Amino acid sequence: LEWFAHKPLGGGIFWIQERFYESGNRANIWLVRGSQRDVVIDAGLGLRSLPDYLRDAGLLAPADGAGPRPLLAVATHVHFDHSGGLQHFEEVAVHSAEAAALLQGDNYEAVTWLSDREVARPPRPGWSARQFRVPPVRPSRLLQEGDVINLGDRQLTVMHMPGHSRGSICLHDKDRKILFSGDVVYDGSMIDWLPYSRISDYVASCQRLMELVDRGLVEKVLPGHFNMFGAERLYRLASNYVSQAGVCHKISTCAMRSIASIALRVANSRITS
Repeated sequence: LEWFAHKPLGGGIFWIQERFYESGNRANIWLVRGSQRDVVIDAGLGLRSLPDYLRDAGLLAPADGAGPRPLLAVATHVHFDHSGGLQHFEEVAVHSAEAAALLQGDNYEAVTWLSDREVARPPRPGWSARQFRVPPVRPSRLLQEGDVINLGDRQLTVMHMPGHSRGSICLHDKDRKILFSGDVVYDGSMIDWLPYSRISDYVASCQRLMELVDRGLVEKVLPGHFNMFGAERLYRLASNYVSQAGVCHKISTCAMRSIASIALRVANSRITS
C-alpha cells in the first residue's frame, strides 16, 4: 500500500501515482470505474503490483458489495514508464502498431532508460535500475482507431494519435468530454525525437486535437504526465507544436533522435548482457 498513492477525482475516476519513482518520467495512472468493467489507463514501471494495490485499497470493490468487475489495462503506448506494469494484469490492450514490441519485450522501442537515483525505495534488496526492463507481455486485445472500450455506463473511444510513438493513442469519453491523452499531449514539451517518433504524424495528431476543441468535444484532459488541464490549454499546446514544426525543428529533432537511438541501443545491450 505504501508504493502507490491515489486520489479520487469524482465520476468514477481515480488518479494513481508510483510514490517512490521520483522522476519527470513518472507517469500518471488513471483508474476508470464502470458499471460492468474497470479500466486502468497506463500501468507505470511495475516495480510493485498495481492490481494488488487496487484490491487492497478497495478501489475495485463495487458499491453493492458484489465481486470485482473485470479489469482491463490499456497502454496509451509502450514506453517503459507506461508499460512496465502491464505484466501484472491478466487483460492488456495496446494499439496494434506496438503490439509486437510489447510481445517481444523490445526495450529499444519501449525507450527503457532508468537510473538508481530515480527510485527512492528499491522494490527489493539488491535491486538495481540496470536490471530493469519491460518484460514481454502478450496483449489480449489489439486496438485500432475508432474502437470502443465498453465499461457499461461509459464508453471510451480509441483515437490513434501517432507522433510521440507510432502506436500512441488517446481515449475519449465523448459523453463526459474527457480526453485521456497519454503522451500525445501533456502540459510540457512534446517529445518527438525518440525511436519511432515522427513529426509529420505528430502535426496531424495535433490538428485532430485542435479540431476536438473547435467542435466542443473536450473540456478536460487527463494526460500521461503532470497536471490536468482544460480545452483552452489543449488547443494552445497543440497549435504551438504545429506552428513550430518547421525546417529548423526537423533538423534539430533528427540530430536528437540519432543521439537517443545510439544511447538506447547501448543501454539496452548492457541490460541484455
